[in-house]
Amino acid sequence: MKEKLMTRRDFLRMAAVAPFLAAGPAHREDGVNLLSASKSRVVLIRHKEALDASGRHNPPVIQKMLDEAIMAFFNVKEPVDGWRRIIEPTDVVGIKSNVWSYIPTGPVVEQALKRRILEVGVPEERIGIDDRGVLRNPIFQKATALINVRPARTHHWSGMGTCIKNLIMFVPNPPAYHGDSCADLAKIWNLPLVKNKVKLNILLLLTPLFHGIGPHHYSEKYVWPYRGILMGEDPVAVDATGMRVLEAKRRQYFGGERPLQPPAHHILLADTRYHLGVSSPEKIELIRLGWQEDILI
Repeated sequence: MKEKLMTRRDFLRMAAVAPFLAAGPAHREDGVNLLSASKSRVVLIRHKEALDASGRHNPPVIQKMLDEAIMAFFNVKEPVDGWRRIIEPTDVVGIKSNVWSYIPTGPVVEQALKRRILEVGVPEERIGIDDRGVLRNPIFQKATALINVRPARTHHWSGMGTCIKNLIMFVPNPPAYHGDSCADLAKIWNLPLVKNKVKLNILLLLTPLFHGIGPHHYSEKYVWPYRGILMGEDPVAVDATGMRVLEAKRRQYFGGERPLQPPAHHILLADTRYHLGVSSPEKIELIRLGWQEDILI
């Protein structure tokens, strides 16, 4: 049998859990995984100049925000060192974007991410950016690592457009997952094309849509310049944090409780039914960086 060699990514992951292993067994006698009981880290970074005077993404500031977020998340001094924790030069990397016309991920964010992946040493021909064409895209068909990035917004079928939902384009018939307010979206994350490949989840709160009525509804009345970005490895923790921001804005705007309709219960079910991550604030380590005015959380 051929011996499997340890990659740098394997080494870093082992190093991260070594202190826990040294302290005792990874599982209790009742089978509970003690390592998974630790908090999921999420970084929220905001910058007053994230948007220019016309409301468009400000490229140097967006790059700075992403850089500072990944440095804080991995506790490193250079952005590329953070990226090296999750991406190898030998990887084939797909940046799963979102092209919804009113609030897309956008080229400023996409290119900022691609720039750092190139710095890790991944050749340009092994980096792809796509949304609705991922099933036909050779890069995504061969991908060994995925970066999942999309804007936060209310959603007619799922309650909220989330990082969890952003993988729906990896199935040939997305409407098949619309039942019960998209309750089973987390099931997609176990498909062979994506399972264990998503290395980073980024939920854009630069100009979130906090209220909508009907399919594809958009109104500038319900968009606000929050100028924020959420980042984390746990998609459930990232989405749950983003939902708290949207809910707080809805309370502020409507003058009281105004739950999302339909409820975005796919986030909770991703935790309780599919064990994809954690949704409870008590299990999330939220790091707040940058501009704090009207942070809402």
